[in-house]
Parts: sequence; structure tokens; C-alpha cells
Amino acid sequence: MPLKLLLLLTGVAALIQPCFAASSTPETICRYLESDGKRTKIPGGYLKKDEQKDQQIYFRFRPNIDNWSVAVVEIRDKESKPQLMVRLQQPCKVIQARQAVYNKAGKLLSLQTLGPDLVTVTAEDVVNPAVPDVYQAAEKKNPLLAIADTGVNYLLPEIQPHIARTANGNLLGYDFWDMDERPFDSDPRQNPYYPFHHGTTVFSVLAAEAPGEAIAVYRFPALNMCRYKELINHAVNSGVRVMNISMGSNNIDDWTCFATAAQNSPSVLFVVSAGNNGRNIDEHPVYPAALSLDNLFVVSSSDHFGRPGPASNTGSQHVDIFVPAEQVSVTDHRGVRTFTGGTSYAAPRVAALAVRYLRANPDADTQQIISFLQKRAISGQGNISAFGWIPDPTDDFGF
Repeated sequence: MPLKLLLLLTGVAALIQPCFAASSTPETICRYLESDGKRTKIPGGYLKKDEQKDQQIYFRFRPNIDNWSVAVVEIRDKESKPQLMVRLQQPCKVIQARQAVYNKAGKLLSLQTLGPDLVTVTAEDVVNPAVPDVYQAAEKKNPLLAIADTGVNYLLPEIQPHIARTANGNLLGYDFWDMDERPFDSDPRQNPYYPFHHGTTVFSVLAAEAPGEAIAVYRFPALNMCRYKELINHAVNSGVRVMNISMGSNNIDDWTCFATAAQNSPSVLFVVSAGNNGRNIDEHPVYPAALSLDNLFVVSSSDHFGRPGPASNTGSQHVDIFVPAEQVSVTDHRGVRTFTGGTSYAAPRVAALAVRYLRANPDADTQQIISFLQKRAISGQGNISAFGWIPDPTDDFGF
């Protein structure tokens, strides 16, 4: 961890007096694991309650309860708020531990990686850090491009220059998940101790292929998807014309408020990923890709020969085009350069192409941008998309 960031975290922790999970020792965890008691079955494990400490202890086992080689013990408080997660090997050896740190108001501050003694802190990840001040050149372009995703790691020096700023230097965007001005990259729904990071890698593709653009950052409203109306209104009022959305779900109810808000914002082109379910979304829809909106453009991922990726969704009605995105160079949440692929990374390639065209043709409306993208596509494999594929979306041909 950089010294400057470490000092910052130390100062913040001292200021807000963090509260740690109720202290647990390896011996305590082992007693939980070995003790008999009333068990409430959960998939692959069971639940116990520690009435004295007012805690819930969840146990999961691999491969199964009776013959396990790895156990996961998770402690939650009476309100089911995550406290501590420990992974163990037989018979009871700590191999991994992660602790949640809260302030006195109960707000999660950070996630700490602990040593085998469950005391030594070996690493710490702040979950909602302040947005750093970044020098901005006097001459700035009006922001035309935005991302709505799990947020962006705006602490990374290589990411910072590409983030749109307001006139007073603040980050342009918003966190519509936590409802604050810190859209940091984190999705804790599947694992609160190791949140999923997605937005930073998608953002890095936008930054690489639209290098002259400052990109507005929005963290999508996972807890209340109808906040998409506020998100889209914020983007429209900020001058955004192209928004990348590399996400989706099988439930149309998740996206009805988005659909209404997008339909009422015809000045914005919404470039969305087709999804990675390996299916035809005309027959088995994924949303928002399967929505019928005039200002929605759906992108799927191909190899360099125009063939769909192994998991790429298809559909001659709802998938507009394919672009090569099975091996895309990205910067991940840690700041590591790596390669990844899928429709999540096909969409920003097309969003970047769209905004480059728009910058060269500032009077173009949304339908003219779509028409340009359609004309750039060439014939590809039949019955998998409406318009074919674009072999090289970094080429400015046709501007």
C-alpha cells in the first residue's frame, strides 16, 4: 500500500474511531466448528446462534459437511451485518480471514485481511474513499460520455485523468447505490468480504479508445433500480450524449424504470452489452439488451473473425452488432494491466467509437450516430445480429 494512502487511512481511522467486529481468536472459531448444538441447515452447511455474544455463525463446507477439507466460518451480528469471515483447513487451521470495520454509526469503513492469529492486519481496503483532488488543464471539453456500472477506482493515477470534473474540480457523476458523491468500484452483493469489481475494467476500455474524452462516472442503483431516472436526468443535465451500460439481468422488472427514463431522454445513446449467457436473447431475453428502445444500441462480443465468443449472447432482433472483444487489454481495480473479454468489453469499444464520431460531428443526433454505427458494420455470421460486425472499432473511417 502506498505510504501516502496508508497515512491517509490511519488519519481517517483515528478521526472516526472505527469499531471492529467482536474479537474472535482461532480457538474461538475452532470451538464454534467443533461444538455440538442445534443446527439450521443451509446449502452445504448450517447456522448456529451465539446467544451470549448476540451473533449468528454461518458454516459452509467443501466438499460437504461430513467429509470437508475446507470450511468457511462467517460471523454476523444480530442484524445480519457481516463481521468476520475465516477459511479453515482440516482439522482447524486458519488459511484466510477477512474482517469488516465500521464506524460508531454502523457505516462500513474498510475490509481488513487478517493473519492466522486473527489479530495482525496484513492489508486493508477502504470501501468508500474520498475522491482525490486532481489537477485539471484550463481547457476542458464538455463531457459527452458516461459509464453506469459498479463504480470506478478513482484512486488509480492512470484512471484519474480520464474522469470528468465539474467546474469547481469535483468528480462529475454520482453514486446512486450509496447516494453519495463517491462512486467507488464495489459490488458486495455476492461476497461482502471480497466485493466484485467491474466498472474500473470497463472504464479503462472507454479511456483507451476515447482517450480525449473526460468520462462521467455513475455507480448504478442496485438497491433501488428506479433511481435510474435520477441517474439519467443527472447525465442529461451534465451534457452526456453516450452512456455505456455493461450489465444486465433476466428480470424485466429490474429495468422498467430505466426503460421509461431512457425513452424520455432521446438525446442520449445507451450502448449496452448483450450479456454472456450463451443464448439467443430474442427467445430468452436479457435486460436491458432486449428492451425495444429507439436510443438503445446492443453490442455482443466476437473473435477477430466475427464469430461469437463462447458465451456471447446473440439475436437478430435485439443484438445490433458484434465487435472483437474476447481478448481486450484493460486496467483492473488494482491497477494491474491484464486481458479479459466478453460483451461487457464489447460495449465500451462501440461507445468509444460513437463518442469519437460525435466529437467529429457535433450536430449529429442520436439516430444519426446509430445510423453511422450500422453503416460501419459489415456482413457477419447470419441470424446472430441485426447488422453484422465491426472488425476494428478503433478505426475512424467514415467520420
